[in-house]
Amino acid sequence: MKILVVGGGGREHATVKSLAGEGRELFCAPGNAGIANLAKCVDIKTNDIDGIVKFATAEKIDLAVVSQDEPLVLGMVDALKAAGIRAFGPDKKAAIIEGSKAFSKELMKKYSIPTAAYETFTDSAAAVEYIKSQNKYPTVIKASGLALGKGVVIAQNFDEAAQAVKEMMDGGKFGDSGKTVVIEEFLTGPEVSVLAFTDGNCVKPLISSKDHKRAHDNDEGLNTGGMGVIAPNPYYTPEIEKEAYEKIFIPTINAMKAEGRTFKGVLYFGLMITKDGPKVIEYNCRLGDPEAQVCLSLLKTDLLTVMNAVIDEKLADIEVENEDGAAIVVMMCSGGYPESYEKGKEIYGLDESGQNPDFEYIFHSGTAKKDGKYYSNGGRVLGLVEKGKDIKECQDKVYSKIDSISFDGSFYRHDIGGMR
Repeated sequence: MKILVVGGGGREHATVKSLAGEGRELFCAPGNAGIANLAKCVDIKTNDIDGIVKFATAEKIDLAVVSQDEPLVLGMVDALKAAGIRAFGPDKKAAIIEGSKAFSKELMKKYSIPTAAYETFTDSAAAVEYIKSQNKYPTVIKASGLALGKGVVIAQNFDEAAQAVKEMMDGGKFGDSGKTVVIEEFLTGPEVSVLAFTDGNCVKPLISSKDHKRAHDNDEGLNTGGMGVIAPNPYYTPEIEKEAYEKIFIPTINAMKAEGRTFKGVLYFGLMITKDGPKVIEYNCRLGDPEAQVCLSLLKTDLLTVMNAVIDEKLADIEVENEDGAAIVVMMCSGGYPESYEKGKEIYGLDESGQNPDFEYIFHSGTAKKDGKYYSNGGRVLGLVEKGKDIKECQDKVYSKIDSISFDGSFYRHDIGGMR
């Protein structure tokens, strides 16, 4: 069986590893140096729909897994299906749930799905006037479109909020993605990430997780794509899980179907556990990154079996089982991330296969290989994974040996999962 995974980061490395098996030939476009040890990497950009379809057709790919937000929002799954290629991921009409925060907020309002109070703006002066009239801080400013996980500003005062609006809407900081902004009330409480498979009829979540977005210890510094994750999330109790399932997960799937946008794939629920119960902060139309690295590491059920069940709308017929215990991933990043950073720094501590036998596994997010050596090739470079009976054991394992891997200027958070 020939399987193509579209993407080139840690999420795709985790996906490829989970799909690997006897009788399966794996391809990844464009992939990275770590993925190249499990799959044949193909130099095609993730947003090159024609290129991906042409390759999949010529190579007679049996299953294409589209795992990044941009190609999903652009309609890559639609194009693959039109060419007769079996594809996993939501179509363009359903991917709008991530592609437009304005759409997703309006969906939640219409179908009474718990979320933060908000207003949407296409005029910066009106947005600034609204912020002034509300006079509540912190307040949350979001670019409506895709922004590589960086289009959210939590403003502590009026000046910060007005600056964020002007940079997004007038300054073009996120291009077209920032021409419409959503201004939300600031919710407080523990955050939870839930990645859930759905075939449009039922929902089968993976294990819950907790992401750490800020660049530095004690949740300081700029927002990033994610500096590390733990699973399961200690705040996601059975009672909260039941409430989220009944008031958020199922209503969301039903709402999308009612809108003629049936969602089939992985739906990411970013939740905040408030004093009034769980509320939606955001939806993503694919596996989270780096959440996928811990959640797939703890998945017992064969990922290919789950994906086929989603495509065939037979998800209710299978069990999605997770291992007992816990997992952690700590991201090793390039100095300067999430702003400017240098690439091409030699990575020390990896063997020929891009691994280190002292670790459970190392997922590559941004790496390249030349003359048998691995080099940094992104802001987030490596995801160091450990598993254990609980979060404390996972922390002890990963942090006791993390300094055996390094590159010039590398940094990581020392408190993923909380202070030890």
